[in-house]
Amino acid sequence: MATRRFSEEPAFVLHRYDWSESSLILEVFARHHGRIALVAKGVKRPTSQFRPVLLPLQPLHLSWGGDAEVRTLKAAQWQGGHVMPTGEALLSGSYLNELLMRLLARDDPHASLYDHYALAVQLLAERADAQQLILRSFELLLLRDIGLLPDLATEGNTLAVLQDELPYVLGPESGLRAAHGDDVHVLSGEQWRSLQTAMNEADPFIATLRACAGCQQALQPQLRHLLHYHCGVRVFKTRQLMLDMQAMSRPRVAPEPSPTHLQALS
Repeated sequence: MATRRFSEEPAFVLHRYDWSESSLILEVFARHHGRIALVAKGVKRPTSQFRPVLLPLQPLHLSWGGDAEVRTLKAAQWQGGHVMPTGEALLSGSYLNELLMRLLARDDPHASLYDHYALAVQLLAERADAQQLILRSFELLLLRDIGLLPDLATEGNTLAVLQDELPYVLGPESGLRAAHGDDVHVLSGEQWRSLQTAMNEADPFIATLRACAGCQQALQPQLRHLLHYHCGVRVFKTRQLMLDMQAMSRPRVAPEPSPTHLQALS
């Protein structure tokens, strides 16, 4: 049987790690194939033509062959058209990659999700003022596309249609429920249903981003709780890295001199 080959497939590199002294294993998100693993032979050599191309958060055309779980990379070209995210946008893009690595099964195509991801990466590089909205929009569409987001127009246990003026909370197992008095982060029924409607639009990413604009602060902790639950983690690595970097960038306040020290100086 002939070895299967695929040519010039749209893809992004999600993660890379050492395979040998000169080669890498690439975790790739391909539009028509989902998340796959490729071995890039010789890519760590200074003379490798792949070395400057195989970067994360950059749209690529990849060619590969093989029938095993780990295929062999044959060619790689940069598609162009994207600016490389930097600073906090780079960390936000790495966070999206971590979500895909944790939640996508191998060889499970998600063409629409690929398009949402490509747009999110592009917007992260271009719109520094909208990073949080971009992340919320992608989180919602990711959870919806892989079947982990409950219907946002009805209560989870009763399937009753949400009432516009009442507050509701999103839970990882039961879906939406009426808010209790001690719930801090809540959205109204109207806000939840607006999010559901936006995700069903012809251009769901931009529509969902706009729907998130009025409820981002209350939505963020609920989505984070849902993602932690399904990923089986308490904190994402990229989130912890961002917190560590923010802590390092804060100016250090010099301690006030003690009375004993002041007396010694007098």
